[in-house]
Amino acid sequence: MKEWIELQKKLYPDVLEIIQNRYRLLHYVSLMEPIGRRTLADNLNLKERSIRSEVTFLQNGGMVEVTTRGLLLTGEGRSLLENMAPYMREVSGVRVLEDRLREKLKLKSVIVVPGDSDESEWVKEEMGKACVTYLQSISRPGQTLAVTGGTTMASVASRMTPSAGMEDWLFVPARGGLGERVEHQANTICVEMAKKAMGNYRLLYVPDPISEESYQNIIEEPSVKDVLGIIRSSDIVIHGLGDALTMANRRKTPDDQLAVIKERQAVGEAFGYYFSQSGEVVHKVRTVGLQLEDLEGDREVIAVAGGSSKADAISSYFQPGKSSVLITDEGAAKELIRDTSL
Repeated sequence: MKEWIELQKKLYPDVLEIIQNRYRLLHYVSLMEPIGRRTLADNLNLKERSIRSEVTFLQNGGMVEVTTRGLLLTGEGRSLLENMAPYMREVSGVRVLEDRLREKLKLKSVIVVPGDSDESEWVKEEMGKACVTYLQSISRPGQTLAVTGGTTMASVASRMTPSAGMEDWLFVPARGGLGERVEHQANTICVEMAKKAMGNYRLLYVPDPISEESYQNIIEEPSVKDVLGIIRSSDIVIHGLGDALTMANRRKTPDDQLAVIKERQAVGEAFGYYFSQSGEVVHKVRTVGLQLEDLEGDREVIAVAGGSSKADAISSYFQPGKSSVLITDEGAAKELIRDTSL
């Protein structure tokens, strides 16, 4: 495959570029359909005239359908995307990035999607889609899945689809709420994933973070205790990774704790733990739900995070390395490859 691709690059460089652009266009339609031409042009940074020409070509080829609501992918277009995906990953160099990153982070699996979510919001949707595809590939009947909150996890939920073997899954939030927008809270994401997968769910109604005194009282509540037991024994955990200061501000962290986070140079956050660049836990907030020590054992732990700005956060979390799978984007992957601290 590699030799053939390199030959084609030399003999037909223009053709290869056209194929990549049309694949990118079809791919974006598949993520955002129905979508109008103007929105498509804005998001792909192309002129509307160019988009009109490409859409006409794809419509004549039976790959897209033009409706009053916008462009829709046809069955033939969807099939073409699926068949071309492995080839396009080779052409773009994504496969090489995955191999290098998997070896560098010593992970079971790394999935890299094209683009940089710092620059294009749709890349988060692609990470969500990649996560759902991976889940479907490892699904077994009767599993329990715990999921955290955040915008990236919301993208995973938005791409969830029914799949054989997932209809009897139990979905649970990995932790309490952050007091943020309800659509980004773990409970909300858990419900959406369960409904789309035709599974079941249990919820955890506790704030996050909380004081030590409140924590001790809450975890003894029978209903909370029951759900916590399910969460801690879950078969699969999906979680995001955050920039330390961004997460501290979202949590409305008190000034004295914020000063500690800054002084100890925390760069990443996950599950309420703040990590330095070397992977040392420099601060922790009390949360109800999964703790780092709960991630030990024989379970699938999937981290989903992208954007070149999050490379330091991803790197810091994987120094101690509690997750076995990373789903990220090109922006973060390229920065991680350049990171000499790993």
